[in-house]
Amino acid sequence: MNNLVREKVKQALKSRDLSQADLARMVAKTPQAISRALGGGVDSGSVPPIWQNILETLDLELTIQKKGTDG
Repeated sequence: MNNLVREKVKQALKSRDLSQADLARMVAKTPQAISRALGGGVDSGSVPPIWQNILETLDLELTIQKKGTDG
């Protein structure tokens, strides 16, 4: 996952007044797993199962657009 996606999820949590611990309970993961997912790391190019679950829980979808375009 790239940093933009991570930031959008963090914004979604904030707008819903949810903490990372709340999200962890909602997706049946540990707070540490959520922290690692939102913390970043090397982008693998695939959507890990935890991210599929996070996006589904927050009613978000992953979209792709050409670099440099506003969207």
